[in-house]
Amino acid sequence: MIVQLDAVEARVLGALVEKEITTPEYYPLSLNALLNACNQKSNRDPVMELDEAAVRSALRTLDDKVLARSAATDSRVAKYEHQLQEAFNFTRPEIAVLCELLLRGPQTPGELRSRASRLHPFEDLSVVHTTLDRLMRRDPPLVKLLARQPGTKEARYAQLLSAEPEESSPPPISDSAAAPAPAHSAPHDRITHLEEEIPALKSEIAVLKTEVADLHRQLAAFRKQFE
Repeated sequence: MIVQLDAVEARVLGALVEKEITTPEYYPLSLNALLNACNQKSNRDPVMELDEAAVRSALRTLDDKVLARSAATDSRVAKYEHQLQEAFNFTRPEIAVLCELLLRGPQTPGELRSRASRLHPFEDLSVVHTTLDRLMRRDPPLVKLLARQPGTKEARYAQLLSAEPEESSPPPISDSAAAPAPAHSAPHDRITHLEEEIPALKSEIAVLKTEVADLHRQLAAFRKQFE
């Protein structure tokens, strides 16, 4: 199944998937709830300011592509649901990763593990890499590995349900830009990423401390056998 979504369709589809997982009690979504989900400022990149007409139009085209539809409910208010699972039969890790890529654009495996944890808990980065590999091996592929940008340690991955992302080259360095930037000029998104990583790192440290303590106890018990 070959799909080409525009930016609004990708945002609408990602919002439907996200809310089904995070707030199932309010899913399917009314038009107003979906509009708020598309325009929310958290967990979105870029932040959008869509109106009802844009969301309605995206819902119509997603319906034509068999990716979203009007849901059959007892409510007198029209509600909408996605059909991504019916179309692709995703595993839970796959749909969590793809949802984050739809909502935030290209990301590193570390960012995906941290951000997608609200949709599905990933034990470690190897699970994220395995999930990305499965999505890349689909026919047609649904995820692409982007070229690593100069000065970055990790490569990013992008979803291919939308138009294939352009791999822009970094802007030329001017004389004024060559000087090191002051510490306070760090990008806001980098700070946000670090804040999101902290809980996961703390959890991993706690697990490691427990494992080290267990090893100490086992070593002590082993030594006693020879005393």
